[in-house]
Amino acid sequence: MAHVITDECINCGACDPTCPVDAISEQGDARVIDADTCTDCGACVDSCPVDAINPA
Repeated sequence: MAHVITDECINCGACDPTCPVDAISEQGDARVIDADTCTDCGACVDSCPVDAINPA
C-alpha cells in the first residue's frame, strides 16, 4: 500500500530526491505520491520536516 502526503505538506520538496522510483510530484501547492508507482519503501517519511507523509 502506498504512502500518502497529508494537507500538512508545505511543498518544500525535501521528499522528492529520497524516492527511489520517482513517485512524488508537485500538484498545486503540495506534493502527491502516485499510488501506482509507490513501492511503500518509506524513504520519504523521514525526509519530511513537517511529518506530512503517512502510510495509506
